[in-house]
Amino acid sequence: MVYDDYPRRRFLRGAATAGVISLVGCLGNPNEDGGGGSNGGNGGGEYSLRVGTSAGGTYDVGAAVERAVSQHSDTLDYATIESPGYIGTIRRMAQGQFNAGITDNNSLTKALDERGSFSESPVDQIPQYGFFAFPYAVYLVALDGSGIETFDDLAGANVYPAEPGYSTRATTLDVWSQEPTADIHDQMNIQNVSVDDAPGAMEEGQIDATIVYGTPGVRYTGYVQEASSRVNFHYVQPTDALIESAESYSGSGTGRTAYENWGLGQDIGTDEVFHWNLEVNYCFNADANNDAVYELCRVVNEHTDTINEAEDQFNDFESSDEMLASARERIPVHPGAAQYYKDNDVWDDSLETGSND
Repeated sequence: MVYDDYPRRRFLRGAATAGVISLVGCLGNPNEDGGGGSNGGNGGGEYSLRVGTSAGGTYDVGAAVERAVSQHSDTLDYATIESPGYIGTIRRMAQGQFNAGITDNNSLTKALDERGSFSESPVDQIPQYGFFAFPYAVYLVALDGSGIETFDDLAGANVYPAEPGYSTRATTLDVWSQEPTADIHDQMNIQNVSVDDAPGAMEEGQIDATIVYGTPGVRYTGYVQEASSRVNFHYVQPTDALIESAESYSGSGTGRTAYENWGLGQDIGTDEVFHWNLEVNYCFNADANNDAVYELCRVVNEHTDTINEAEDQFNDFESSDEMLASARERIPVHPGAAQYYKDNDVWDDSLETGSND
């Protein structure tokens, strides 16, 4: 899905808003082990959802949604369960450990295609789509003095696509490694340092170019902010090949943002940045109660302001059709969510309604 430019927090084409990124971690390590703690949910509802949620910023989103449910629903009991990243959430949902979760389109696509970590260990159940939660947007900068001006100049350069295991890194490498950018990707010297060590590695000249990411119009993730305070960057101009790769990759979206609406605190030599986006969604198992899913859709649509007061990383929906912005034809929509969209006259007939079997 392609997103057009927007002021401050506008992210969806024509509408929905994006939110804040956590300072470091859960831009997401989809393979990182995590705890299984729960805050216990609201209690007393007619229906219940146990929602697997990665640590860090994603957990903050889940907790903010839970807060809105507790304030605005008398029927839904919502419990936030800490889960080991987006891939771990898919696996634990397949095991029945919880019936809802926050994960991303790239991980869902890989699960469907049995690629990546799912190639040798596939899952028997793929979560069904509920609604778009928030995006992570990614683009490239190079260090001043590196001689890198365009994406093609990254051949032979020391390139940092974030820490190994991060979902932003996985999506970035998936975009770069396909045609027509595979030849440049194959010539890059990919750097594998941690996000904590990356700013220092940049200062020492060990990294020539890096991805930067966060939520447009709000702020960048922590290591990006730290690096930008210590070294000077300039924008890496995207080639037609990079744009084609990003726009054709099924696991991500793309967009363009005015730099003045999402600056790094320094002049990087561009008025606009082209980015590829990790799209993060609420998803549900087939056996999740239809009325519970319907009620959650109602709460997040009608009370987005309550969620954003606690955590503005979450999308700011102005209309219910924006909740479908990251839906994919290959990923069925949970029947409870589909009914909500149909009742609000925003259902997209190109999408498939899932079953409860």
